[in-house]
Amino acid sequence: MTIRVLLVDDQQLVRAGLRMLCETADDLEVVGEAATGADAVRFAGRTRPDVVLMDLRMPGMDGTRATATILAERPATRVLVLTTFDDDEHLYPALSAGACGFLVKDASPTDLLDGIRRAAAGDRPFSPGVLGRVVDSALIAHTYRETPSAPSFLGLTARESEVLELVTDGLSNAEIADRLHVGITTVKTHITNLMTKTGATNRVRLAALGLRGY
Repeated sequence: MTIRVLLVDDQQLVRAGLRMLCETADDLEVVGEAATGADAVRFAGRTRPDVVLMDLRMPGMDGTRATATILAERPATRVLVLTTFDDDEHLYPALSAGACGFLVKDASPTDLLDGIRRAAAGDRPFSPGVLGRVVDSALIAHTYRETPSAPSFLGLTARESEVLELVTDGLSNAEIADRLHVGITTVKTHITNLMTKTGATNRVRLAALGLRGY
């Protein structure tokens, strides 16, 4: 089956490169190009693509709003984000709008073509680094829901409380050591003590406990 693809990006050179790449695949057909979110919505209605390859930052209607609008009108369409910006500020709103996957523009041509095919097949393609953040976020959210209130961390020292706050902020051991002007071995000792006192079995659970307050 030929996969109908709509390319959405405000840079003409990027769209031209994506078209050339898609045209190397016998099973992909580029049915249109759009430079703005508003055009993407209009062209999606006219061309009925199977997959929309969607940029996020565009003038006027951005890719997140365009994604939500397209899917409201054509729920069967698969919107695959392709963007330079893989930060949480762009990732989670796009997923909430209904995007089925999230690829960054430094993906290899093979990974990009594979992502389009996987999106059309109902899969959820993600660039590896992005997927790791999504999984970590889900684990923290799950731990947050499942972790009981007690104990309330009454036994923490002032320094342990500082370390816990920095772990919760996502800092590595080296970054915590640099921030507190101590050695990495000292940081590791504090984290071991924190896990013992809180009952956390790994760093993700420890961060989730920190999010709850202490």
